Amino acid sequence: MSADATNPAAPGPVAPSAPRRRARPRIDLRRLGRAALLGPTARDRLPDAIGHVAEAHRAHFPDADLEPLRRAYLLAESSHRGQMRKSGEPYITHPLAVTLILAELGAETTTLTASLLHDTVEDTEVTLDQVGEEFGAEVRYLVDGVTKLEKVDYGAAAEPETFRKMLVATGNDVRVMSIKLADRLHNMRTLGVMRPEKQARIAKVTRDVLIPLAERLGVQALKTELEDLVFAILHPEEYAHTRELIAQNASRPHDPLTEVAEQVRGVLREAGIPAEVLVRPRHFVSLHRASRKRGRLRGCDFGRLLVLVHEDADCYAVLGELHTCMTPAVSEFKDFIAVPKFNLYQSLHTAVALPAARPDTSEDAQADGQIVEVLIRTHQMHKTAEAGVVALGNPYAPPAEDPAAGDGERVDPTRPGWLSRLLDWQQAAPDPDTFWSTLREDLAQDREITVFRPGGGTLGLPAGASCIDAAYAQYGEDAHACIGARVNGRLARLSTVLKDGDTVQLLMGQDPASEPSREWLEHARTPAARIAIQRWLTAHPAPADDAPETREDAPDTHPVSSAVPAGSPDTAAGRPGPAAAVAADRPGATVRLAGCCTPVPPDRITAFAVRGGAVTVHRVECAAVVRMKSTGRAELDVRWGDNAACRVTLLAESFGRPHLLADLTEAIALEGVEIVSATVAPPAQQRVHHTYTLQLPDAARLPALMRAMRNVPGVYDVSRAR
Repeated sequence: MSADATNPAAPGPVAPSAPRRRARPRIDLRRLGRAALLGPTARDRLPDAIGHVAEAHRAHFPDADLEPLRRAYLLAESSHRGQMRKSGEPYITHPLAVTLILAELGAETTTLTASLLHDTVEDTEVTLDQVGEEFGAEVRYLVDGVTKLEKVDYGAAAEPETFRKMLVATGNDVRVMSIKLADRLHNMRTLGVMRPEKQARIAKVTRDVLIPLAERLGVQALKTELEDLVFAILHPEEYAHTRELIAQNASRPHDPLTEVAEQVRGVLREAGIPAEVLVRPRHFVSLHRASRKRGRLRGCDFGRLLVLVHEDADCYAVLGELHTCMTPAVSEFKDFIAVPKFNLYQSLHTAVALPAARPDTSEDAQADGQIVEVLIRTHQMHKTAEAGVVALGNPYAPPAEDPAAGDGERVDPTRPGWLSRLLDWQQAAPDPDTFWSTLREDLAQDREITVFRPGGGTLGLPAGASCIDAAYAQYGEDAHACIGARVNGRLARLSTVLKDGDTVQLLMGQDPASEPSREWLEHARTPAARIAIQRWLTAHPAPADDAPETREDAPDTHPVSSAVPAGSPDTAAGRPGPAAAVAADRPGATVRLAGCCTPVPPDRITAFAVRGGAVTVHRVECAAVVRMKSTGRAELDVRWGDNAACRVTLLAESFGRPHLLADLTEAIALEGVEIVSATVAPPAQQRVHHTYTLQLPDAARLPALMRAMRNVPGVYDVSRAR
């Protein structure tokens, strides 16, 4: 694992500085290595070599018991004594550095103890049983998990079974993955003297597997530094150019972000809101992306403002003050406090436009109308944003309000979180290839949307997700019975791609033996949906001579196979009906309503002359209007007359059940409406399509009629014919 690490003092990529709670002196790993070999080992004091770890740990846990760290360090140092890294340093410098990374992120004592010992079982004669006897079952579990991860060939991470074994090795404890990510970060920091081809191989695996994992687990501090280190190795020219941009910006005499930060501090002081306002520089990859998107970068593009407060309510108070005193860029506002991201991230995002520079001032001295991005969060939100699952603490510990909960049962601190779902996916996937293909699609997603459920609650989905994905996210494998959806109140196809903020109502069938369609795989984007569908299809292979069945929601298509005899056959066949309520500027002409769109007052209408001198009236948006206008047919002026009676065609969508047709016709009759004709398609997948042509004595009754039909049990949509 760490045998591939190299001299940290050797020239290599330099990561951009990130804001910390307080500045710490740069740590000399060589000095720590000498201290490990020569430092005191008395039982009554902490070895000097882990002083930095203890200081970082106490910053997060002032009352932490450091005795386990002392004993773990002594065991690790004595076990690794005589072993050297490829750079020539004592091997103990590696577990010390990994543990320091985790300590600064706020990992609890058990994680740090396991981190100090994470190489002992693999690289020394220490056994797991010895670790368990000395430090307990929990530390043993973590060390075992990390050791198993190290037996996975990351160089072959593109092989499905390899990655699957890696996840199984992780078990149900994210702390195993946290130690692995910190281990990879230290190795990437010390990669400088390796052969270029080996650097590139390690960097590609880090980019393709470990960086997406860090993102999903919310460990932004590790993710951003890993991104920059990979960027320096795989794209050295772009990295050098970005570094030069940062140097040029740093040499300017005035920093507009610093000036804006002082303005914001003044605004918040005047409003009486206690807050800490920091300038947060963009890291290299973020700045490179910004330069590709925006072209020429200006002073405010090199960072963001970070406002830290104590309470959730203060976040919104800060937002109100900023939007009152400065001009907000409304399109840039996002509320990740009310709707947190899938990786625990919470924050308010906004942007404000600064006043343009005065003509007599230089560009360097003024913000010159630039946009400044602002992040607003509490101190606890900031800790979670930086450390993600590392900040969640010990999964064994019972909640403070329920001391009796600690019965030793393993609890994944991310449940219901991404790693938890990932472990479920790998168990449910019918084969490694299915799991790997769906997982890679999920890792490639860099943006998430939030959709709302009508009864309350939200669903977090990747950008590009469809109603099918929403169904499986909400119902699991019960989504096999989904037969349709409403998006923002309107009937929609299951393949409809959802947008951020949509409201989705899923229409579920009542047959427990319902089955998904093979075509759903083409529209499913989430691993949960794809794996569930593929698993069912694998267990129920279709006969070779059977064409795949389509279960796609098509609200505008209604094949009619059987008819209920009611009314005029001419109208049922789609011929135009009488229209005494319409006046046309053609005296003596017979005026009829078109059967294709059956307009009713107050629809916008137009008309065309047909054979025999009659006039046919259509709704303006009718497809037939477009066709006739394209052939040069002249439109006639028509208007609604005083007679409010009208004829209309309604489409009803329902589940199949006994007496449904009788209940629907009774509801129509109770509204005083005459049924001219009705057709009902044979039930398909528990769904029934009805088409009714109705004669209303008054067009004003149409909304009440449609409501009455929707209120019939089993009917989930009623709409006008298109």
